[in-house]
Amino acid sequence: MEKKNTLSKILSIVGTALVWIPILAPVIFGFVSLVMDGIYRFDYLMPAELGILVFVGGALLLWGAIRAKSRQGIIAWGLGIAAGSISILNAFGDVEPGSLKWAIVVGLLIAYSLAIVVMGVGGVLLWRDLFKK
Repeated sequence: MEKKNTLSKILSIVGTALVWIPILAPVIFGFVSLVMDGIYRFDYLMPAELGILVFVGGALLLWGAIRAKSRQGIIAWGLGIAAGSISILNAFGDVEPGSLKWAIVVGLLIAYSLAIVVMGVGGVLLWRDLFKK
């Protein structure tokens, strides 16, 4: 049983780290830009650009949650919404800023980013469940 618990802990740690990187990276790089150039630059597209980390981390989190039988719902919903919104987002292709399609694309990007945060919170809660005595 301890080996199974250890693997679940490793999955939750690695998965949570991979899911949070695309959310935290633009904030960290923005502060680096602020210190270096005096201008805070926030790349709101970075979570989508680092999507591979989100989906690998989400899969690891889901695997760890299934093994631990804990927090499966929040992680699965977050992963599903992230996958669905990024898939629909990619179907739009090029859009003109200010158009209705552009507003839909921005809304989908926000939904995707919020789903990543939900997965990250689910990962932290899973981590807490696995490490409590």
